[in-house]
Amino acid sequence: MRRLLLLVSATVLLESTFFAVLAPLLPHYKEEFGLSASALGALSAVYAAGGLAGAVPSGLLAVRAGVRPTVLGGLAIIVVTSVAFGFAESAWVLYAARFGQGVGSALAWTGGLAWLVAAAPRGRRGELIGIAMGAAVAGALLGPVLGGVASLTGPAPAFAVVAAVGVLLAAWAWTTPAFKPAEEPQPLRALLRAFRERQVVSGFWLVSLAAFLLGIVSVVAPLRLDELGWGALGISAVFLVSAGIEAALNPFIGRWSDRYGRLAPVRAGLVAAIAFSLALPWTDGRWPYLLLVTAAAVFYGVNWVPGTALLSDGAETAHLDQGFGFALLNVAWAPANVVGAALGGVLAQTAGGGSAYLLAAGLCLVTLAAAQFTLLSQRPLPAKGSA
Repeated sequence: MRRLLLLVSATVLLESTFFAVLAPLLPHYKEEFGLSASALGALSAVYAAGGLAGAVPSGLLAVRAGVRPTVLGGLAIIVVTSVAFGFAESAWVLYAARFGQGVGSALAWTGGLAWLVAAAPRGRRGELIGIAMGAAVAGALLGPVLGGVASLTGPAPAFAVVAAVGVLLAAWAWTTPAFKPAEEPQPLRALLRAFRERQVVSGFWLVSLAAFLLGIVSVVAPLRLDELGWGALGISAVFLVSAGIEAALNPFIGRWSDRYGRLAPVRAGLVAAIAFSLALPWTDGRWPYLLLVTAAAVFYGVNWVPGTALLSDGAETAHLDQGFGFALLNVAWAPANVVGAALGGVLAQTAGGGSAYLLAAGLCLVTLAAAQFTLLSQRPLPAKGSA
């Protein structure tokens, strides 16, 4: 179990590093290939598009070929496309490689988490998912560092070294025992039937909400921080500190959800997210805004771990293969993150960044009400004649 946890954590760490590597390299590619601001935005977004495109195929591969081939396939795609990205001599190669990295990430996440959850005791599922998610956040912290190194040494050497790490992880996965897929794999329509299960719908929504909220703050916060005079250093500090706190908290959030129910950390996180979202539109001070937006970014991500665990629980209840269950994870986060970032930018430009935070507060409030209703509906009714 420990070996498998380390393998899955290292795999999602590598994937998240590539996801977050692009920001420091944007000036380099702007100069190298003459890309406009919109073209650079598309280069950033195409990763999520690849993740969405690979979501359902990753579930099919996990169900029919097994979790280990799915992880190996994801790592192979990441290695090949990362080398292509590092040695790209045209913008079209960049776009194709970035899209391929997103596809590889979908396979790596689906296969890795399905492998981990299938081997994990149900009572520790949230904790183990939290540890893996913490590793993913750590990868998101390392991504800009790798991008900074690549901007100094050139993309080719930096990406070639990291691709070598992917090869080592693939060798590790190859030698790790894994369960065999079912002799009669589930059909694709089982994926749609799973949405009849309330836990699947709830987990899907919580993951989507976290991705949407983080998409909003990733666009609105930098714009406002820049207006307040923080510049690149302050903007980087916000996301570095919030991601570090989130990485440290994720295992504890998972353990909390194991002991007290999946919705316990969700409710607490939503209350905090609502409070910070309502405070941010009325905050003009440099330091107060910096601190508030850092806290908001932390609580916007609280739903990741319990949402993922709830999605896994629902898949089990619906007798859905975990490979399909974690394919839904990729379907949930990719479009929601893209829509959140795009809508945040539109609202910031047309109505001000405060309107985006008010939208975030409204979505969290609706979700909190639904979570509270679910809690009340699950409580047993008192027996007749009791006080």
